[in-house]
Amino acid sequence: MATIEGVRELALSLPRSYEVLVRDRVKFRVGRIVYLAFSRDETLMGFAFPKEEREALVGSEPAKFLMPEQADLRYHWAVVRMSAIDDVEMREIVLEAWRMVVPKRVAAAHLGVGLEGG
Repeated sequence: MATIEGVRELALSLPRSYEVLVRDRVKFRVGRIVYLAFSRDETLMGFAFPKEEREALVGSEPAKFLMPEQADLRYHWAVVRMSAIDDVEMREIVLEAWRMVVPKRVAAAHLGVGLEGG
C-alpha cells in the first residue's frame, strides 16, 4: 500500500514541487497549481489527470479510482484510494500529475527524455 510519506518523498524531490497545508489537507503544488491533494484522513489522493480520460480511468478500475467531487469536475482531476495502490503505481501517478503542471523542458530534463516524447 502506498503512503503519504512515500508520496511526500517523491513529490518533494521533483523540480519546482512544494508542499502546503490548506484547511488541514496536505497538497503539493508547482507554482500556484495544485497537482496532488490528500483527503483530511489521507485515505484518498486527488491528482492532476486529463478530464477527457477520467471516465475511462474510473470505469476501468472503480475500486481504485473515483471521480472528483462535483465542485472539482471542471478541473483536470481524478482521485485514487491510497489503500488500492502500491508504490510503483503511486510513483506513476505522481510523476504523470507533476508532468501535467511543469513546463515540458523541466519534465524532460528531470526525467531524461527528449521533448518530442512529451
